[in-house]
Amino acid sequence: MQAGIFHEQGADQPAFEVLKPPIITVPLVFNSPHSGAIYPQSFLEASRLDPVTLRKSEDCFVDTLFAPALERGAPLLRAHFPRAFLDVNREPYELDPRMFEGRLPSFANSRSMRVAGGLGTIARIVGDQQEIYARKMPVADALDRIERLYKPYHRTLRDLLREQQRRFGIAILIDCHSMPSVGAHRDEGQRADIVIGDRFGTSAAPFFVEIVENALRARGYRVGRNRPYAGGFITEHYGTPSNAIHAMQIEVNRGLYMDERALKPHDGFARLQADLDGMIADLIAASGCGEQRLAAE
Repeated sequence: MQAGIFHEQGADQPAFEVLKPPIITVPLVFNSPHSGAIYPQSFLEASRLDPVTLRKSEDCFVDTLFAPALERGAPLLRAHFPRAFLDVNREPYELDPRMFEGRLPSFANSRSMRVAGGLGTIARIVGDQQEIYARKMPVADALDRIERLYKPYHRTLRDLLREQQRRFGIAILIDCHSMPSVGAHRDEGQRADIVIGDRFGTSAAPFFVEIVENALRARGYRVGRNRPYAGGFITEHYGTPSNAIHAMQIEVNRGLYMDERALKPHDGFARLQADLDGMIADLIAASGCGEQRLAAE
């Protein structure tokens, strides 16, 4: 089986793809790791949940929301496999031993908070604590997903960032996500429209984060920073401002653009997409002078 390819019912499906403009003209890279909606039949058969319930962990349509980045001259990487099948916004081996038949490799991280919460590299749950699998999975199947999908995905993302850094002297990663309009905890209060995560100031220079925040606030959005989402493995792993690679996560409230029950876009989609495009334009306009400012500091 080829790396980075789904093989289901005789048809090959690309596991992910990089969308590129005719000419890359800006140092940004957009990444949508959780908008994949191709569910392998073997996975559906192994699950105790119906397909609609499985989609509760999906960042529906986020890749399309940020697609205007292509017209601005930036590439966009998007997964086609669903988050419930494999989560590339985790360490490569965050695995729960209770889920598998056989022994995990000694280097697996089975004690992280994400594993404890059921949301490791191979998720145990979706939505409100609903168990995905009807029975234990062979360890070999989990390791196969990591080899075929996780590792090629991250090689591709790493190569995109290195090429941008080589070409422009700087790379800015925007990791694109969505969040439910209502939090899991009743005491959370009203959620922001958009949450920007920069790992509490460690994954990106404040200048770039402020440009994004100000651009969104100017367009009427309630913007939070780092709470409840500070950025996952991708933001933390790739964001190295000292090496001129900046990473921030953007979580968009699903209520702004979609019917969360029907899993369909609503009338707010076009406005949000246009406003995100405006934010991208503001960030592009500032990115050159931002690097000069950082150098001066």
